[in-house]
Amino acid sequence: MGKFKYETPALVQRIGTWVRNRTMKEKLCMGAIAAVVMLVLLKVLVKDHAHFFVAAQTSHAVGILLLIYKLTISKTCSGLSLRTQELTAINLFVRLLSSLSIRGQIHVVLDSLNLVATLWVMYMMRFKLKSTYLQELDNMPLLYVLAPCAVAALLAHPTGPFPLLIRWMWSFCISVEAVAVLPQLRLMQNAKMVEPFTSHYVFALGVSRFMGCANWIIQLIETRGVHLMLIGQGHIWILLALVAELVHTFILADFCYYYVKGVMEGQTIMSLRSLV
Repeated sequence: MGKFKYETPALVQRIGTWVRNRTMKEKLCMGAIAAVVMLVLLKVLVKDHAHFFVAAQTSHAVGILLLIYKLTISKTCSGLSLRTQELTAINLFVRLLSSLSIRGQIHVVLDSLNLVATLWVMYMMRFKLKSTYLQELDNMPLLYVLAPCAVAALLAHPTGPFPLLIRWMWSFCISVEAVAVLPQLRLMQNAKMVEPFTSHYVFALGVSRFMGCANWIIQLIETRGVHLMLIGQGHIWILLALVAELVHTFILADFCYYYVKGVMEGQTIMSLRSLV
């Protein structure tokens, strides 16, 4: 769905051709090996788990900067989902409020910067570039996303000394973050095309989610599954967080596969399977 052309280095093209000529079994094995290698490198190089959050938020910020460039230079928001931006703003706002009580200063700073940038994108889409917004294609009701997240957070939230509202907010933002990209994917499927900066933005979200998922996997390895045992002791919110990570990663994995495939081929031609 959609395509844009650009010059790809010859070495990348040769690697892409070699990969495309492999069998599906070989491609799956190479993908699994690459994922394991990345996890091992992250485990060796990253000593503080807070750095995973910083890396994830930095990747998210890069994606938003690409959107800002698109809106200011191209003067169009065609292909962008306002509903995804609204869900992102809700997630960041709620997480920012809860972070004031339970997270460190760096988390507050990064969330604040991303929230301000997201609100600016929303302003441009709603007012300055409204004529280019594909509103009829951005048709996923927010209630369908927010209501299940609110209920899930009510049923599964952390225990601890913090007030129930703060703990509910923390679980709620984890759930919303996992599905915030759904309206964007739905719009791209409806439009049958993906513009360059939009695809870069969604790929940046995929990188951000990989960092979050890698953090969970490494923590499970280092603690020898202690987090999983806590689920059986009543800490259901850990299950919610794990499921949210897996759902978010699965949603973006399909897009990222076709994005990388397009880069290897020198052009991006995406046809996403119906996920939403």
